[in-house]
Amino acid sequence: MNYTLITFVVLYLVGTLAIGTWAGTRIKNTADFAVAGRSLPLVMVITTTFATWFGAETVMGIPAKFVQGGLNAIVEDPFGAGTCLILVGLFFATRLYKQNLLTIGDFYRQRFGRGVEVFCSGAIILSYLGWVAAQITALGLVFSVLTNGAMSETAGMIVGTAAVLVYVVIGGFLAIAWTDFIQMIVLVVGLSIIAVFSSELAGGSDRVFAMARSKDLFAFLPQPTFTDMAFFIGAGLTMMLGSIPQQDVFQRVMSARDQDTARNGAVIGGVSYILFAFVPMFVVACAVVVMGDQAVQLVKNDYQKLLPTFVLTRMPLVMQILFFGALLSAIKSTSSATLLAPSTSFVENILKNLRPHMSDRQQLLAMRITIVVFTAIVLAYAIAMKGTSIYELVSAAYQVTLVAAFVPLVMGLYWKRATTQGAIASIAAGVVTWVLFFPQLNEGLSKAFPGQLAGLLAGIAGMVAGSLAPQLLRNRKEPRGHHVTA
Repeated sequence: MNYTLITFVVLYLVGTLAIGTWAGTRIKNTADFAVAGRSLPLVMVITTTFATWFGAETVMGIPAKFVQGGLNAIVEDPFGAGTCLILVGLFFATRLYKQNLLTIGDFYRQRFGRGVEVFCSGAIILSYLGWVAAQITALGLVFSVLTNGAMSETAGMIVGTAAVLVYVVIGGFLAIAWTDFIQMIVLVVGLSIIAVFSSELAGGSDRVFAMARSKDLFAFLPQPTFTDMAFFIGAGLTMMLGSIPQQDVFQRVMSARDQDTARNGAVIGGVSYILFAFVPMFVVACAVVVMGDQAVQLVKNDYQKLLPTFVLTRMPLVMQILFFGALLSAIKSTSSATLLAPSTSFVENILKNLRPHMSDRQQLLAMRITIVVFTAIVLAYAIAMKGTSIYELVSAAYQVTLVAAFVPLVMGLYWKRATTQGAIASIAAGVVTWVLFFPQLNEGLSKAFPGQLAGLLAGIAGMVAGSLAPQLLRNRKEPRGHHVTA
């Protein structure tokens, strides 16, 4: 066990706790806690947007999927995920920022009523289970690897989650924004240096790229068959569109000091994410060159341990400190955002409907209590799902918002004829169709066409039919002929 490395990791965790505690002294109301008082400059909007996406799956999940299946296997993330942020900046940030809302659920209430608000908010909250569980799973894996198995993955999950929970409860989004700013500096610098050192270990980048070409890892498009293309498109759209109606994305838009900052921060953050996600992929490709058959065995047995094992067994202490600092930065930045977002949505869009006369102070207390309760639920879920890959936990999280919440958001913003009946029909059609494609219900159907894409198409049809049908019926009932006036 490397006690020097563990000491540095502990000091880093304590440092972020101190920043969160300091940020907590500046929290005065729910707006400060939920969206940092709409005061963040461009550089902090970029870092906190980038940080939300750059999590455990980006450092360990995506690279492992890449060396197994090439670029085609990671269309969902980072390509879909990064494009989501770009689309948010180009088409959603300005329109939503002008409405001065606290949560994305507030938009559904104002546009379609409380029923749609509650259901869409519930779907959004539910989607965070898999995402947060992925980060908690990664925390457990990191602490287990760091201690050479002395700390079990379950114990690591509990310790790591507690470290994040403290500063989120105290400082809210303001603490997240400040810690993200510092953690992203650590992450970018650390992984960049690791990439250069890994390239030298592998004998140069030419050897790494030659290995990737020999294994056809740069192939992006699938086989030109209907089924393969459908699943490829479905995978890409899952995070590209399913992540748009998410509270954590909305919080970053609303935390900006003006609408131009909100738009530019999301676009730059998305582009930066796609580009920098190739760095850990390159490092893992270097590991395959350096470790040879050992890397192949790790990929087969437990591919999420490939990168940490490569760093611990082939690199000096300085590089290990840089790597685990960068890795913990990635995990903590994403997990903190995904703990706050669903808790804010629950209080603002569900609890307030049950207790409409809460004061701002009571709402702030309720948000903090909800964060603790939600964290306990997700921790239990992560422990129960132990063994599921980090990448799969994340990718599955966005299907529910894709089929239930995306269409009402887009149509509500861009189609004036969208109605409450249309939103309800869209949600019902999207969710029911998606469920019908579950492998447990119909294995043949699930293999023939992606359920999330079928649910999205059904949701669009439901919105159009549900909005236009009542209007067409009213037009038919109107009496024909000319009205004669005296």
